[in-house]
Amino acid sequence: MPIANAAELFRKFDSAELSLCLKFNRWSKRRAVRQCFAVISRLGDGVLWYALMLLLPFLYGTKGVQWSVQFALTAGVGLALYKFIKHRWVRERPFISHLGISAGVAPLDRYSFPSGHTLHAVCFAILFSFYVPMMAWLVIPFAILVALSRVVLGMHYPTDVLVGAVLGGLIAKVSINLVGVSF
Repeated sequence: MPIANAAELFRKFDSAELSLCLKFNRWSKRRAVRQCFAVISRLGDGVLWYALMLLLPFLYGTKGVQWSVQFALTAGVGLALYKFIKHRWVRERPFISHLGISAGVAPLDRYSFPSGHTLHAVCFAILFSFYVPMMAWLVIPFAILVALSRVVLGMHYPTDVLVGAVLGGLIAKVSINLVGVSF
């Protein structure tokens, strides 16, 4: 059931963020930029994270299996949380609400708040950086690009991405605090 006051709150935020959304979305008018961010967004939809998780057992044996299981369970928590929030707060995507913003890719669902791509990108970047610090050079810049791609492609407002990043960081921290000590 949608939250009653959310629509009015989001109208205010949408208005405040519109100029920034338009600036970022203009980048996607260039075909090469749009295609690059579309690939980043697609990889951030889980493809890169799942591939890295599958690689961990081969590189780190039993510890890699434990980490992969932890990452998968943590991702499940993130998925459940963002879907719960998304269907309660029902914020329309920028390209739906504003004619000046074009969709650079097809959306996975209707609503934008919070950004699930960003939530998972930040969560996985923190988990991978904690357990395999030498991967930080790859996963941190990639998480930033995933977050940026969501605004450039017209899928999210900056606050969607910001809240997704905060939630992803909190979920990763809880996961590490609950499980990380025993590994």
